[in-house]
Amino acid sequence: MLPFNWGPLLKGGPLFIGILNLTPDSFSDGGRFLAPEAALAQARALVAAGAGMLDLGAESTRPGAAPVSAATEWDRLEPVLAALRDQLPATPLSLDTRHPEVAARGLSAGVAVLNDVTGFSDPGMLALACGSACGLIAMRSRREGTGFHMPPYDDPVPRDSEVAIRELLAVRDRLQATGISETRVLLDPGFGFGTTFLEDAALWEALPRLPEALAWPVQRFCLGVSRKRFLAARAGTPNLPPDQRDGLTAAAHTEARRWDYRVFRTHAIG
Repeated sequence: MLPFNWGPLLKGGPLFIGILNLTPDSFSDGGRFLAPEAALAQARALVAAGAGMLDLGAESTRPGAAPVSAATEWDRLEPVLAALRDQLPATPLSLDTRHPEVAARGLSAGVAVLNDVTGFSDPGMLALACGSACGLIAMRSRREGTGFHMPPYDDPVPRDSEVAIRELLAVRDRLQATGISETRVLLDPGFGFGTTFLEDAALWEALPRLPEALAWPVQRFCLGVSRKRFLAARAGTPNLPPDQRDGLTAAAHTEARRWDYRVFRTHAIG
């Protein structure tokens, strides 16, 4: 099998990766798509709206979410993967997981991309990435024990973007050190994962210089700000419910496209 290359998916315009949450506790739409029939209907809607790829996740990474076992995660994924491969065979699938067992099963079931919010820091995930030909989305995040470090988002202490950029650079270096082809990889800055609002705001303002800072092509970043509290806080409406943030998401995508960013992981296309 030839190594995955993001190039063909980036021709002709932006690539919207539609988020399909198969969890009961996602911050945005938890529980809505647990049933395979509901998940398939949402997948069809996302593809019809313009999603060029679907990203399936069966473990919530929202602040305070409890970890789930690999067995539980796979039980949620397996029937939906089977339905999507049967009903939408032309749509490539990404699997949002940090568990090597789940990732390996996903690849065997036809997943084209592994999306790891821990940046392939787990040796098992890194070995799987090296031993396969799949695409990779590697995100910067901050860990605390078995979960994610999530400081108070409204912490008033001024923050710049430099720590987050160094963390993303470490993710890039980890993958480069293995010899994995860079054409297989997208880097995700990880908005909201261990950052406060002020740090997220600084990271967003740093986007125009981020490709140069990381010596990484702008078209091979994946931005995941869809429905996040960063957008609501930035707009001065911090209490706006997640499912009412699609307009803010679309505006952020438009802004990022002015800086030539082209890949967006999103709950709604627009």
